[in-house]
Amino acid sequence: MGSAINEPLETTRRGKRSTQQERAKEKLSRTWPLHLMLLPAAIITLIFAYVPMGGLIMAFQDFKPYDGMLGSKFIGLEHFRFMFEYPDSKQVIWNTLIISSLKIVFGLIVPFAFAILLNEVRKMFFKRVVQTLVYLPHFISWVILGAILTDMLGSKGIVNSALNAIGLDSVFWLGNGDWFRFTVVVSDIWQNFGFNTIVFLAALAGVNPSLYEAAEVDGANRWKQTTHITVPAMIPIAVVVGTLSLGNILNGGFDQIFNLYNSLVYDKGDIIDTFVYRTAILNGQYSFGTAVGLFKSLIGLILIVFSYRMAYKYAGYRIF
Repeated sequence: MGSAINEPLETTRRGKRSTQQERAKEKLSRTWPLHLMLLPAAIITLIFAYVPMGGLIMAFQDFKPYDGMLGSKFIGLEHFRFMFEYPDSKQVIWNTLIISSLKIVFGLIVPFAFAILLNEVRKMFFKRVVQTLVYLPHFISWVILGAILTDMLGSKGIVNSALNAIGLDSVFWLGNGDWFRFTVVVSDIWQNFGFNTIVFLAALAGVNPSLYEAAEVDGANRWKQTTHITVPAMIPIAVVVGTLSLGNILNGGFDQIFNLYNSLVYDKGDIIDTFVYRTAILNGQYSFGTAVGLFKSLIGLILIVFSYRMAYKYAGYRIF
């Protein structure tokens, strides 16, 4: 009796499985060209992002190139212990947090404000020209921008020449630690704020124009329309961008710092990535550099998970 009852259920399950398999085959027959297009990127990511992770074992070894990773002596957490005792490591972490925090804060405020101002422009030709001009720096490499800034901010550069022309003293922009931080933050914002504005303009594109019309009928001027309609419409995306940026709190921007800094500003401008480059690549301390890089990656992973949870909780943001 029991087998007679279970037989139709088993038949139904088999039918569902076969239906699902047929749907999967049908979907694959339609999407296989897309999978084929992704294959080169997946292979490159595997080779250059995942295979090198095997080298993380060096963080727990007294790595010697001639012994290799399999022959080097295992010393456990010794490098991590030394990292927290080494004075330069603490200063580097502090520098990274300061520079990254300033970039995140002002990198959010400036595009937010610029998007509001650009939204008020009614001449479409002028608006598009401005958008194009502010987007362009984002696509210029820091190798080129670094050379331009080094020339402009030099002792006889255009910036100091302008300061001297109005009776002010020259500023050692790239040789003084405090001015170096200021230069790094301002130049990073200048390069990226136009591109980051796209996100906020996209949010404003979804605002119903009838809201502005109703506000105008009620007697609201442009300022009140901005504060009561435009800004509230941008707040959710600002929360998402701000929380997701927390995952990059330990990324001070290697390309930028590397092309601008020098030994005079190590105390204020040296970040984790440049510190790892100097210790591991230039000085040959491969195990210590790997330990510092692994520490940064673990903290970054924790912050990314935390930021996505915050974005989901306060702005309803989900990856899928």
